[in-house]
Amino acid sequence: MPDTALPPEATIDPAAALAALRVVVARDGALPLDRRRDLLRALAALLLREADAVAAALDADYGGRSPEETLLAEVKLTVDAARHAAARLHRWAKPRRAGVPFPFLPARAAVEPVPKGVIGIMAPWNYPLQLALLPAIDAIAAGNRVVLKPAEATPRTAALLDAMVAEAWGPDIARVVQGGPEIAAAFAAQPWDHLVFTGGTETGRRVMQAAAANLVPLTLELGGKCPALVLPGADLARAAQAILAGKVVNAGQTCIAPDTVLLVGHSAAAFAAACRATGIALPDTVVVNDRQAARLEALCEGVALTPLAPPGPGRRRALALAAAPPDHPLHATEIFGPVLAVQPLPDLAAAIAWIAGRPRPLAVYLFGATPREEAAVAAGTRSGALIAGRCIEYAAFPDLPFGGTGASGFGRRNGEAGFLEFSLLRARVSHGRWSLARLLDPPRSERGRALIRRVLR
Repeated sequence: MPDTALPPEATIDPAAALAALRVVVARDGALPLDRRRDLLRALAALLLREADAVAAALDADYGGRSPEETLLAEVKLTVDAARHAAARLHRWAKPRRAGVPFPFLPARAAVEPVPKGVIGIMAPWNYPLQLALLPAIDAIAAGNRVVLKPAEATPRTAALLDAMVAEAWGPDIARVVQGGPEIAAAFAAQPWDHLVFTGGTETGRRVMQAAAANLVPLTLELGGKCPALVLPGADLARAAQAILAGKVVNAGQTCIAPDTVLLVGHSAAAFAAACRATGIALPDTVVVNDRQAARLEALCEGVALTPLAPPGPGRRRALALAAAPPDHPLHATEIFGPVLAVQPLPDLAAAIAWIAGRPRPLAVYLFGATPREEAAVAAGTRSGALIAGRCIEYAAFPDLPFGGTGASGFGRRNGEAGFLEFSLLRARVSHGRWSLARLLDPPRSERGRALIRRVLR
């Protein structure tokens, strides 16, 4: 396990962090648009300067994390999101005109996005920088202040995140609270103006229960068994390449990693041969700690595993294809590691039933689907995303709303959808001196009463 000792200057009181930022909001009000843009640009610039430090911290926390994966998934993706928001937030923040019914003319109406206040963000260990900062970028773009709770399983990255947030944004904009499960529980119980949690479904339920006591609105990004559906029209070699390329990232410890391959018109043996031919076998990143390694081993007990390579040193696990009995827990639990379940099915209808019969995933991946088959999958399943031809890369599209549905979570982040997630859409109306509707004001004449009955007819 990584060393989880906190630096002496670490903040461990979420209530105090929230109270301090509420004082700032009361004193300074909402962040002006130009200030928000400058904050986002400052974060992007700092991330680029500290990219190597981020890679080193995550490598130390994991005991072996690919620097290239960190630079792409933690640094570049976050920089792109910050720049994307900075360039567009003035347009996103403009009030939108709303229609006015004829009896109320010449009134004018608009919808105005305003900040919610102070946003709490609870981030996981698998992408501890990205999944703390992406919702923070959306929240800052919308004019809010934020308090971040990074995962205790990656303490060096948490400490670096604390220092970077302090430098780029300062304590009047954002604060970082560090600590273990007790601090996380206290964090979830605070009366935030909005709370974001990224993590497992069961923990998400507990967070939701804690937030309910204060009627705190939530964004939950949870897990799920993201299926990759390989249909008869697929080029099996290309499908295997794309699926393994998505699975190998961060050793499969990605919420949108392909979890189970559903084979229609292809045998498990042919798919295994195609996987071996890709040369993708041993991830560059290890399983994060002994606890996660033990969880994977317990989950795969009684499962026929086909490793694509010998294991590496320590917790470096080779990708393995898994064949499990229909009632095995592997088919009901998110794998979240370098194991890929393979399930042959007789036809498209059976594949749609397999997906629809399980909790809704963050993503469904399609390979070899005709337009009609893709339409059938879209109509017969529910998921946060439906992606054809590749896996996981859509999360790097800053203009696409990202999130789940049902057991995979709710709410959306990224781009304008994230801006709106952390905005209160306030109605603004300016009435004229007179309108037809004034004829209905009390005290009502017989003419007014007759007009009401006429309107209802």
